[in-house]
Amino acid sequence: MKLDNPIELRDEDRGPPDVQMMEAMSQAGLSPPKAILMDGNLHRFDTDKKGDKSGWYVLYPDGVPAGRFGCWRQGMDVAFRADIGRQLSVAEEMAIAARLDKARRERDAEMAKTRAVAADTAEAIWENCIPASSDHPYLLRKGVGANGARVTGDGRLIVPLYSADGGLSSVQYIDHGGAKLYHPGGKTGGCFWMIGSLENAKTLYIAEGFATAATVHEEIGEPVIVAYSASNLVPVAGTWRESVQLPIVIVADNDAGGTGRKYADQAAAKYGVTVIVPPELGDANDYKQAGGDLKALLQPADDGWLVPADDFCQRPEPIRWLVKHWIQDNALVMVHGPSGGGKTFCVLSWCLAIAAGKEDWFGRKVRHGGVVYLAGEGHHGLKARIAAWKRDNGVDGVDMWVSRHGCDLNTPAGYAKVAAAIRGLPEVPSVIVVDTLHRFLLGDENSAQDAKTMLDACAALMIEFGCTVILVHHTGVSEEAQHRARGSSAWRGALDIEISIVPAKDDRPIEIVQRKSKDAELAHSIWVELKPVDLPGWVDDDGDPIGSVVVVEADAPAKAEKKSKIASFEKMFVTAWEETGKDVLDGNPYVSRAGMQRYLTEKMGMSEAAAKQAMKPSEAGRFIGSLLVSSIIQPHFHGWIVVDEGTAGSMTAAR
Repeated sequence: MKLDNPIELRDEDRGPPDVQMMEAMSQAGLSPPKAILMDGNLHRFDTDKKGDKSGWYVLYPDGVPAGRFGCWRQGMDVAFRADIGRQLSVAEEMAIAARLDKARRERDAEMAKTRAVAADTAEAIWENCIPASSDHPYLLRKGVGANGARVTGDGRLIVPLYSADGGLSSVQYIDHGGAKLYHPGGKTGGCFWMIGSLENAKTLYIAEGFATAATVHEEIGEPVIVAYSASNLVPVAGTWRESVQLPIVIVADNDAGGTGRKYADQAAAKYGVTVIVPPELGDANDYKQAGGDLKALLQPADDGWLVPADDFCQRPEPIRWLVKHWIQDNALVMVHGPSGGGKTFCVLSWCLAIAAGKEDWFGRKVRHGGVVYLAGEGHHGLKARIAAWKRDNGVDGVDMWVSRHGCDLNTPAGYAKVAAAIRGLPEVPSVIVVDTLHRFLLGDENSAQDAKTMLDACAALMIEFGCTVILVHHTGVSEEAQHRARGSSAWRGALDIEISIVPAKDDRPIEIVQRKSKDAELAHSIWVELKPVDLPGWVDDDGDPIGSVVVVEADAPAKAEKKSKIASFEKMFVTAWEETGKDVLDGNPYVSRAGMQRYLTEKMGMSEAAAKQAMKPSEAGRFIGSLLVSSIIQPHFHGWIVVDEGTAGSMTAAR
C-alpha cells in the first residue's frame, strides 16, 4: 500500500505531531512504537512480530511537521502531515513536498541496505542447510517430495526466493505444521523459485505455494514456478512472459475469498496467460489429496476444440431465432433502459410468447421453449404482470419458472444453486432471464474484473443448457448514458444482441431499439405502449381491485429527421474529427467534448450557448442527439466514438 496524499487527522484528534503520527499509524493498520522521535532521521520499529524491525518512520520537526511511515513486510508506504489547525500556504506545501520526497529517498536507501544484508544472510543460511528428505513431516502431510527444498538446523523446511536477475533475495521457512515465515528484511515482491527444468518443456506453470507447485510438477513433469503468494502472481507472470516463449498456465488457489482467482485473472488480462482453478475450495494439492483427477484438470484431453476451417464452413448453419430478428437462440442478450421505463414488461412480452408457444410476437415468428426467470426483486408486481399477459392473450399455462429471490450468480455457491435448480426442471430451458443484473452480481458493475466473472457465469449457463441468457440492466443517470448500459464497457463487448428500451415521452410511445446484433443485420425499431388489463378476483389488503398492464404494438411516430439531415450531421462529425486531430480510442474514431465545442465555435461560428445546445444528447433533432439515436456514435470517456462500422472504417482508413 502506497499513499502519497498525506494523512491528516480530524480537528478533534489533533495533538502533538508525534501523537498525530502514532494515530495515523493506527488508522493505517500498524501498531505504532511507544514513542516517535522528531529528528528527521529514519527509525525502525517492531510491527506485529517482536524484533522484526520491519516498521519505519521519518518525521521532520521544522515548519509544518511532516514525514512518512510504513512497513517493509506489508509493502506499506504512507505520507504524513501534522494538522496545525489552519490551511497551509503554497510555500509550506512546497516545503512539505520536498521533505516527503527526501523521506522517500531515505526510506528507499535504507530498504536497499536492509535487503542487501538480508540477502547475504539468507544466502549463507541456504548454503549451510542440508537437502530435505522425503520423510519430513510437512512433505509427508502434503504427499510431495523435497524437489530441491532444504532443512534448517532446527528441522524446518526452507525454500529460496530468487529475483528476476537470478540473485537469492530471501528464503521462506515452513515448520512441521505448515506455518510459513519469510526471512526478515528480504525482498519478496516479484521473487520466485522454479521446480523442474525448462529443457524440453511444453508449458510453464505458476502456482502460489511450494506444496502446490511441487504437486503440479510431480503430476505432469513440467516446470513450475513458485510465486509464494497470490499478489505475486502478476509480477512473476510478467517476468516469465518476457523470458520464455512457452505457453504459461497459472494454477490458482480456489480460496473462499476469491483472492487467488482475482490475481490470476489480472495476470491473464495483462499477459495473456491461461488460468486453471480447482473446482472445489482449496489448492491443487488439496484437490489431488481429496481424490480429484489433477492431471485431467491440468492437461485436459483434446475435445476437438480446434477444427479445420474447411470442415468448419462446409455445412451452412442458419441463425436460430426464438423471436425472429430479436431474440437469438444460444446467445447472450442484454436489455437495458432507465428505471421505470418498461424493461421488464418488454422482456416478459418476449419470454411469455416463447413459453406459451405463441405463433408470433407482433408479426415476428416465435419458437416455443421453456423459460427460467431469475427475479431479484418486485415479485408481487411480477405475479400480476404474468397474470395480466396470460389473461390478455387467452393463455392458460406457460412453460416458465420464476426464482423466489436473487443470489450472487457470479460466485461458485450462487452458480451452483442456480444450475442445480435448473437441472431439476422437467425440461431444459431455452431462455434464462437475469432481472436485474445488479441483484445477481457480487461486486461492482463498473469493474471489468467483476463483469468478467458474471459473463463467465452466463457463458457457463449457455454451454451447460444450450440456452439464451437475457440480462436486464439499467442505464446510467446522466443524459448521455441513456443509450447504453450502466457500468463497464466489458458488458457490451461480450453481447450477441443489445437492446435499448427508450421510455415513452410526450406523444412518443416506448421504443424498442436494437443497438447490436453480432450475427445479423440490426432489426428495425418497434414502438409499443402499455395497455391496462383487469385481473378479476385480485384485490389488495383493503379489498380494492388490482390490475396490471401488458405491452401492445403502437404506431411509429412521424420521423422528425430525414436521412439527408442525418447524413449532414454525420459529415459534420467526420469533419470535426479531422479538425481536432483524428483521435482514436479503443479502435474507434473519437472526438472529445472540449474538442467538439472548439470546432463548433471556432470553425462553424456558433455561439458557446448554441454549441452546447447542439451537443445535448437529449436533443434528438439536433446534431449529437440525432447521431446517438441513429446509433452512428455513442458516448465514450469525455466525448463520443463512432460505432457505425461503415463510417468508422472509412474514417480510420483515411487516417
